[in-house]
Amino acid sequence: MTAKWPVRRPTEHAALRAVCRSARPTPSVPALMAALLDASERRDREGVCLAAHRVARVAAPKEFGE
Repeated sequence: MTAKWPVRRPTEHAALRAVCRSARPTPSVPALMAALLDASERRDREGVCLAAHRVARVAAPKEFGE
């Protein structure tokens, strides 16, 4: 067996390009707010953080986030 060094890994630019090709539809702001409230009621700090960031990303104008 022959080893090939260095092992090639995708760059950040290539990974972002791959994500942009398979863009998923974003959930609506009311659905994200419901998830935020649900995570808050369950005292799920990570869920609150993820939902809050997602709401901010969806609600923000496109020129700032991407």
